[in-house]
Amino acid sequence: MTVEVDDEKYPLADHGRPGSLLDIALANSIPLEHNCGGACACTTCHLIVREGEGHLSPMEAEEEDRLDTAEGLTLHSRLGCQAIVRGDVVVEIPK
Repeated sequence: MTVEVDDEKYPLADHGRPGSLLDIALANSIPLEHNCGGACACTTCHLIVREGEGHLSPMEAEEEDRLDTAEGLTLHSRLGCQAIVRGDVVVEIPK
């Protein structure tokens, strides 16, 4: 599924960091699990970045530590609640 979001028009969902992939997904009715409510305390919002990794905020130590426990971890994994969007990105929600 491909979703295009106009960042000038969407209302934030107030989950995770403002403007995060989780925030944008929920504001656009895209289901993305987030058992901890976006507090970087679980890995249920784990995503794999397919394109545009440079358009996301840098990964902080807390996210990196938490991702170590994620199932299906890849070199392109991010937590949706922590990765703030700053341009075009393509992500996959792992099953």
